Amino acid sequence: MWLQALLFDLDGTLADTESQGHRPAYNSAFKDLGLAWKWGPKLYRKLLNMPGGRERVRHYVEAYQPEHGEQSVDELVDAVHSAKSMHYARRLERGKIPLRPGVRRLIEEARQMGVQVAIVTNASRASIEPFLAHAMGPGLIDKVSVVVGSEDGRAKKPAPDLYELALERLGVVAEHCVAIEDSDVGLQAARAAGLTTLVTVNSNTRTQVFDEAVLVVDSLGEADRPVEVLDNLGKETGCHVIDVPFLNSLIEPSVGG
Repeated sequence: MWLQALLFDLDGTLADTESQGHRPAYNSAFKDLGLAWKWGPKLYRKLLNMPGGRERVRHYVEAYQPEHGEQSVDELVDAVHSAKSMHYARRLERGKIPLRPGVRRLIEEARQMGVQVAIVTNASRASIEPFLAHAMGPGLIDKVSVVVGSEDGRAKKPAPDLYELALERLGVVAEHCVAIEDSDVGLQAARAAGLTTLVTVNSNTRTQVFDEAVLVVDSLGEADRPVEVLDNLGKETGCHVIDVPFLNSLIEPSVGG
């Protein structure tokens, strides 16, 4: 087996956290704070170009100049982030953010075949920990060797820092790994770290361009929900679901190559 590790992004990749978790949590936070703001799907897709939640709030205040009272921008960012994190955790606790198709299957298969699993995300620990506890649960998170979040690196994606740190902690080199992402920002980070990258899009990222991805699909697939290949870059896939042997074939060198 040439493949030694799978490195998963979290938001939008493991679960559709943006539309099912973060965006409604932000809108609840705005209401709590008495802010007459509302982030609809179209606006939120634009804000997702920012590398993290705090950056999104700051950009929104500075670029759109909504009414926000006498608070400084720093105070406002802190208040929104704190309230949003609470609402996001509640949504997870209530089971409102399920894993995307194929995620549990692929992680369990990877560990059964001796392939390490990591999660590499721009999210903060305040978002990561409730996701691990409630969306994944102990039976699945026990199969994850490394979790790297925004506090762990010097720079967030699209910089490669978080991926490079995950590779170091796993004790593997990029050539023997595959990253699974959902966005152009994540793809840039993974490719800058030297990783072969598969993109599994969601409603927020489906229209983005992924020229450097080895494959673009609509999900990882299940037995009753086969993968839809959106861009195979000329490669023959022939896969019903994204599984470990298929991912291994994407990076395994040809005999005599």
